Amino acid sequence: MGILLGFVPFIIFALLSGISVSLALWLAFAAAFAIGIRDFLHAKMIRMLDITCLMLFAMLALYTGFIQPSLPVQAVRMIADTVLLLLALVSMARKMPFTEQYMRDAMPEGFWDTPQFSRASYLLSAVWAAAFLVMGVADGLTTFAHHLSFSLDVAIGLAALALAIGFTVRYPSRLLAAQQA
Repeated sequence: MGILLGFVPFIIFALLSGISVSLALWLAFAAAFAIGIRDFLHAKMIRMLDITCLMLFAMLALYTGFIQPSLPVQAVRMIADTVLLLLALVSMARKMPFTEQYMRDAMPEGFWDTPQFSRASYLLSAVWAAAFLVMGVADGLTTFAHHLSFSLDVAIGLAALALAIGFTVRYPSRLLAAQQA
């Protein structure tokens, strides 16, 4: 599903942030830029997730590079998780779940106006919001309360990410199969 491509910058950041925050942010920004350009050239639009990742990683890379280079990796991860959580929540509150743009690519056009399609868009956005919340809380506990080790924080984040990805990959195909039955 195309949404997974939209999360590549975030995944790059999550995987590389333990090595170098600066490198992880700049590579995530580069990936967000490349994906945004690719999607714009292909579909003549930039999705909410693409814009959010582009702006998020550009601002974080510049901030940690020039203003506060000593910002702990967990704090940077918490900021990224919080911004993505806000994207999911605000998009649902505005009645345009950010996952809908990707689901339109994966589902037949005749399915777009059905209640099942709308529910699926909200459910996928809610699953991602839950993953970002879990990741942000783990990052916050590591940064401010020091209740978690960094490796446990990363493991929790990767587990939440894996669960959200797994659900995102499986759910739309099950929905389509049920619709066609």
